Amino acid sequence: MAVSGVNNSYVPTASGVDSGGDKAKANLNYDSFLKLLVAQMKNQDPTQPMDSTQQIAQLATFSQVEQTIKTNTNLESLLQRTSLSEANAVIGKTVTSADGKTTGVVKEVKLYSDGIIAVLDSKKELVIGPGVTIK
Repeated sequence: MAVSGVNNSYVPTASGVDSGGDKAKANLNYDSFLKLLVAQMKNQDPTQPMDSTQQIAQLATFSQVEQTIKTNTNLESLLQRTSLSEANAVIGKTVTSADGKTTGVVKEVKLYSDGIIAVLDSKKELVIGPGVTIK
């Protein structure tokens, strides 16, 4: 059974630095789980087939994996919509950095996986985070 490669990807962050370095991500999804289950059933010893209670336990696990994948997909979608709403709410507002050195009206925003960067009317960029004042 062939195993697909691991996907290394860089995700930009609001600070401009990858918060976790290059991390290998392996995704187990519905199809992968089904392939593993079918391979296990094909390769089992015919003289000692799997016990029915083990099969039911695996099917219950399969159902849990499927529900977890659906829940994660819905949660990711909700988080994206929330981030977009937060970014939209900042446009046109006056923001001041935590140290008070940078102030301006937000003309546009850049949305990253870990936060929002406001592009001010002065072309400066300001990370929207703790301590930033929005008026």
